[in-house]
Amino acid sequence: MQRAKLQKLKSIISGMQSVLVAYSGGLDSTFLLAVALEALGRKNVLAVNALSETYPAHEARSAQKIAKKLGARLIKIQSGELENPEFVKNPPDRCYHCKKELFSRLLAVAKKQHIAQVVDGTNVDDDSDYRPGSRAAHELGIRSPLKEAGITKAEICSLSRKMKLPTWDKPSYACLASRFPYGTKITKDILRRLDEGENYLRKLGFRQVRARHHGNMVRIELGEGWRPARSLFPKIVKKFKSLGYTYITLDLEGYRTGSMNAEIQAKNKG
Repeated sequence: MQRAKLQKLKSIISGMQSVLVAYSGGLDSTFLLAVALEALGRKNVLAVNALSETYPAHEARSAQKIAKKLGARLIKIQSGELENPEFVKNPPDRCYHCKKELFSRLLAVAKKQHIAQVVDGTNVDDDSDYRPGSRAAHELGIRSPLKEAGITKAEICSLSRKMKLPTWDKPSYACLASRFPYGTKITKDILRRLDEGENYLRKLGFRQVRARHHGNMVRIELGEGWRPARSLFPKIVKKFKSLGYTYITLDLEGYRTGSMNAEIQAKNKG
């Protein structure tokens, strides 16, 4: 089944002639980039990494190293979502405004570089969560080959491992804006604080982390099976208090994708 889907993916990409990959260095976009290089060759594939305060610098550095290892051509651009008042206001469709701005810039790069199609790493499982950014992709003609080929997140992990990609077991990472409750203004200062706090948790040995901002309270989510020893509590509390938080909490449900969407999902059910 996986082999058939992989062949379908290669066929889809080959039919595009040349592609610009919206590349973050994460599991999905790295897998897509690797397959695109195999299907089309280096000269017909361009990876573009968007830099912003909403993405930590260490993620950008990692993405650049991986692209170099794959032998891919890479261009770095600066995205401008924080210049968009609609994004900064952080409405429930925040990702729509972000993706529309980003995809518009990628399309401009593709046109300048004479590349036929812009593609992203959306996969089948992404339909299970609220993702307004997909509307921007549809409006602007961005294609999602992984989704078109019917490939799931688990299959991407498995295939990436077989291909010996360094990201095969990399924890998922979303932009730091996803740490804000909808309606809370997104600021560079809070983005910096959250980034610093999450980096601190990673240095303590936690791989999958989220620090969710709730005013003067931070809600920490950790991956399954990762619970801090009580001896670490004072250190974690001290660090986050130094970042301006009064209350430091550990979410008993742990890490889960799109936890800030829980209120939207509850309203829809209602």
